[in-house]
Amino acid sequence: MTTPHIDYKDLFASTPTPYLVLGPDLVILDVNEAYLHATRHVRDHLVGRYLFDAFPDNPADPDADGVRNLSASMHRVLRSKEPDTMAMQKYDIPVPDRPGAFEERWWSPINTPMLGPDGEVALIIHRVEDVTAFVLAHAEQPQSRQTVSEWQAMETELYARARELQLVNEQLRQAHARERQVAVTLQEAMLQSPDLDNHRNVAVRYLPAAKGLNVCGDWYDVVDLPDGGFSVAVGDVVGHGLEAAAVMGMLRSALSAAVRALRDPAKAIEVLGLYARSVEGALATTVVKAVVDTRRRHISYSSAGHPPPVLVRPEGTCVLLDQATDPPLGARPRHTPRPKAAVPYAPGGTLVLYTDGLIERRGEDIDAGLHRLTDVLAANCRLSAEHLADTLLSRLGVSSGGHDDIALIVVRL
Repeated sequence: MTTPHIDYKDLFASTPTPYLVLGPDLVILDVNEAYLHATRHVRDHLVGRYLFDAFPDNPADPDADGVRNLSASMHRVLRSKEPDTMAMQKYDIPVPDRPGAFEERWWSPINTPMLGPDGEVALIIHRVEDVTAFVLAHAEQPQSRQTVSEWQAMETELYARARELQLVNEQLRQAHARERQVAVTLQEAMLQSPDLDNHRNVAVRYLPAAKGLNVCGDWYDVVDLPDGGFSVAVGDVVGHGLEAAAVMGMLRSALSAAVRALRDPAKAIEVLGLYARSVEGALATTVVKAVVDTRRRHISYSSAGHPPPVLVRPEGTCVLLDQATDPPLGARPRHTPRPKAAVPYAPGGTLVLYTDGLIERRGEDIDAGLHRLTDVLAANCRLSAEHLADTLLSRLGVSSGGHDDIALIVVRL
């Protein structure tokens, strides 16, 4: 059976439901005939204009909130990249050829984003159902001597409840936005690494899971040591959200202090393990710590249940640092010394530490993720730390976040 050719431009123009196509700057790019008919405007009057210049607030109705609600919906779409369905709105529109005149309209809008190749909103499809006739017809009916039927009363009640729900939803959105901003500010404060400013050869990345409050229990840290070397670490607290972030902050600070005093990565993790027993929610945390001795050019490391760091040789050969791996914090009932291993490095190499969100995928063995990681590192071993960090996130498909949280450190040696 031959698939008929469909002229989608003609289909859009002929669709009986009113549509606008907007750019991310909310400038009108296209409009169909149904929208022109509903508003009694002509195409040339709308295309190329900012939406709220073409359809401004009615100055004669200071209580009208249609423009404000529509603007809030459009900006939610731009931020969330998800469709936004609005409750029915009173949205007066200018009358063509009568400057300053407006006529009452009631709309039921849906705003839908279209994403471009970069994952950002390229277009917004604004669809409306014009329910003006329905609303005005019911408003004009006499309200005395039981002329309002039970069905009409129910419709009125449903409309009132819809408006109330819209206001509640808006309040919830605002509360969530405030909570999220507080959480992000707290997380940024806990992830401060003052010593990182001393290392232009070190790049760090932090990406919470794509769906969530934008805070997590993963962490990274860079610490300068008295003898001129430095340490790097990443860790992963079980769970997500503010609770995991709070535990992360305590463990990160404890490990940072321990390595400054002890320098030895295994002993620092031993101290962290003892401390974790007194912190609710800290058990089963994984962490890996590496100390870079820049004078002797070797890396000592220790891991508590964490995916292995990768040392990339200057020629592109990848070595998994998996010779000092132990169970996560709190996994053993009694204290046991942690193992330590060391490996030499050559100038021009790269050290990469990461959390499991970078490589693990649902339903897939972790070895497959490790192979993907080392393949990307081998093919891009000459990139700078910053460029390589971005390349890793892009090639592994998590530039905008994944199913799990991600912390990443790339050290150009």
